[in-house]
Amino acid sequence: MALRHSWLRRVPTATGSTARLAVPYAKNRQLRHDWGVIIAHRGASGYRPEHTRAAYELAYRMGADWVDVDLVVSADGHLIARHENELGRTTDVAQHPEFADRKTSKTVTGKKYTGWFTEDFTLAELKTLRATERLPRLRQSNTLYDGRYELLTLSEVLDIISGLETELNRELGVSPEVKHAAYFTEIGLPIEPRLVATLRERELGSAEAPVVIQSFEQQSLRALQPQLDVSLLQLTQYEYPDMAEIAQYADWVGAEKRLVIGRDKHDKLGEQSQLVTDAHRAGLRAVVWTFRNENTFLPAELRTSRNDADVGNVFAEYAAYGAAGADGFVSDHPDTALEATSTR
Repeated sequence: MALRHSWLRRVPTATGSTARLAVPYAKNRQLRHDWGVIIAHRGASGYRPEHTRAAYELAYRMGADWVDVDLVVSADGHLIARHENELGRTTDVAQHPEFADRKTSKTVTGKKYTGWFTEDFTLAELKTLRATERLPRLRQSNTLYDGRYELLTLSEVLDIISGLETELNRELGVSPEVKHAAYFTEIGLPIEPRLVATLRERELGSAEAPVVIQSFEQQSLRALQPQLDVSLLQLTQYEYPDMAEIAQYADWVGAEKRLVIGRDKHDKLGEQSQLVTDAHRAGLRAVVWTFRNENTFLPAELRTSRNDADVGNVFAEYAAYGAAGADGFVSDHPDTALEATSTR
C-alpha cells in the first residue's frame, strides 16, 4: 500500500506567502534523526510525572518528534490526557476525602480494577487533582514534582504544542492514543467522535497535519479512517500482526520490543523476528516501544548492576533495534533516544 501522507505542510513565511515545510516523519525524505522518529512516551516521563505540562514541554525541548498523548473521558465528555481511566496510580485522588465515596471496582477491557475512574468525575472535579509519579521506587527524583501539575484536556495539550512550535521554530507532531475504546463506547462516552471534533476544530484532520492516531483496538482505527485523513498506527503487544490487514486502514504498526527481538531463557536479547521487514513489505512503517534507561527494563546482558533503578546500557539496546530497521523509537527518555539514534 502506498503511504497516503506526504508530511508536508504549507506555512506562512515572513513575506506573507506560503512555503512547504518538511516535517520529520516522511520515509521518502531526509529525517532529522538518522534512524527514525523519536516518540516521547507520555511526554518525557523518565524525568517528570507522565502526561503533565512539564513532561510534554521537556520532551519537545529534548528533541522529540512526536509526543504520545493517551486519551480517556470525563463524566461530562471531555478528553483527558491519562494512560488509563483509573486515577489512583498517577494522581493524588486518594488524598481527597471529598472523593472517598467515588472509589469503586470496575472491569475495563477485560481486567478488574479498584480505584477512582475519570468517567465518574466532571472536568471541574478532575482539575482539583494533581499528578504524581507512576514509578516512585524507580524514579525517586521525579517525586519532587508530585502535586505540582493539574490534569490536562486534549485541547490544552494542543495549546501547549502550538506555543512551543513558535518557541522552537519547528513543527511538532502529536500522537493521540485512543484508550479503552470499546469500554467508553459501551458506557455512552465514545472517544472517537470527540477526537474527530477536536482535531477538525483545530484544522488537524488533513493528510498534512502532524498527527498520528494510535490504538490497540482495530475497530477504533477503522472507525476513524473515513472521518480523518491523518496517519493511523495499529499497536500490538502479544500477537504477531497481520500486516496485510493493517495496511488496509493504517500507515504504521507499533510493536512491543519483544515482538521485534525476543528474549531467550536467560532474559537476554534473542532472535530477531521478521516484523519490521514484513511491515515494510506491506507498505507500513514500524515503531518499537518502549525504551527506558533503567536496568529493570533492559535485557539481562545490558544491566549494569542488581539495582533496578540504576541506568543500564540502553545505547546497545537502541543499536539492536536500529539494526533491525525500526522507523521509530518510543521512549520515556527522549534525549537518550536522540543521542542513541543520531550519527556523529
